[in-house]
Amino acid sequence: MWLLDLNTRLAAKAAPDSILGVETVDARLHHTRALPWVWLIWLFWLFAPPVFGATKYYPHWLWATLTSIPVFLVLYVMGHLCARRRIAWYALGVAALAIATIAFNGYAGTYVIYACALASEWSKPRRAFVLMLALLGAFSISWVTLGGPWEVLANFWVISLIVGGIGIYGCLQRQRRAELRLTHDEIRRLAASAERERIGRDLHDLLGHTLSMVALKSELAGRLIERDPRAARREMADVERVARDALSQVRSAVSGIRAAAMAAELASARLLLEAAGVQMEYWHDPQALPGDVETCLALVLREAVTNIQRHARANRVEVTVIAGAERVVLRVRDDGRGGVNERGNGLTGMRERIEARGGTLAIESPRGRGTSIEVSLPLVIEAAPVEAPASKSAPVLVPRVQRAGGHA
Repeated sequence: MWLLDLNTRLAAKAAPDSILGVETVDARLHHTRALPWVWLIWLFWLFAPPVFGATKYYPHWLWATLTSIPVFLVLYVMGHLCARRRIAWYALGVAALAIATIAFNGYAGTYVIYACALASEWSKPRRAFVLMLALLGAFSISWVTLGGPWEVLANFWVISLIVGGIGIYGCLQRQRRAELRLTHDEIRRLAASAERERIGRDLHDLLGHTLSMVALKSELAGRLIERDPRAARREMADVERVARDALSQVRSAVSGIRAAAMAAELASARLLLEAAGVQMEYWHDPQALPGDVETCLALVLREAVTNIQRHARANRVEVTVIAGAERVVLRVRDDGRGGVNERGNGLTGMRERIEARGGTLAIESPRGRGTSIEVSLPLVIEAAPVEAPASKSAPVLVPRVQRAGGHA
């Protein structure tokens, strides 16, 4: 726990594109944020001369080691906090420290492995690999000059290239996830722009003619009110009818604007999770759903996927949508850390939205065994007649629950 706290404090001071800065932003790397400090355990090799009886070759190994370690720690920490373009300088510094120390402690070649690990984070894979080779080449020249055994030098090369290769692969994976996140954001932006254009066209087509008719009939009624009151009343009745029709059409249009297509939300959710390195599989019943039901399910799915991406630490997610004759069921399962608090992470608002639509929400989240969310919504809302108004107009039917679209 204290390692994560240390990592959080250091990340607050890190450059945005630094190693720690990228790991803090990338939700997929939550389990690797403390690894830079865990890898420091391999510094114990610096104290190996007494273990392997090498003190006769390196009589002054202890003071040289104790002097070099603080310098290394400063270079190592700064290499993780600095901007990516400057990492090469700290990698060179660590390699220079290795070269300066091997004359007093042959096991100080451990430093060159850390130098290659930093170099792998520096730039594009090819440039990072060239820098690693340069560091190993300089170290090899010093090692051979001091008469070090070839077998040990070969071990340093193999381990350094493996560690550096893993670092380069990690950089490529982070770059891919960043590109997926940008693609996801661009798709949302284009979809929002297209939706705004559609709304503008619909409102123009819907209200343009209607408002022009209301204006003309109101003007005509104003002229007829003194000469022919009966005709004026007819014109005003037409204005009222046209206005009510327009109001009904606007309500239908707004409902259509608020409606979120489930298929589109599933595709968006999959893209978001893949950008975070989480595999998502889904099955969607092709049966058409009422607009308010589909909107409610889409919003619930969006909230659930957002929680998974931010908090679950999952590797795999399954989403299923099954529609029956009377109800539709949405299930979202992940293999994350579980232990979800139903009063947090937006679940309270999710439950209120579902219950307002007459549905039910069931959550199972045993700690360490993932989370399962099941939503069940009725496809038909029962309507109850209310007491008729005093006029002779037809009875009005009011739904017992509010439409979910009103809360979207």
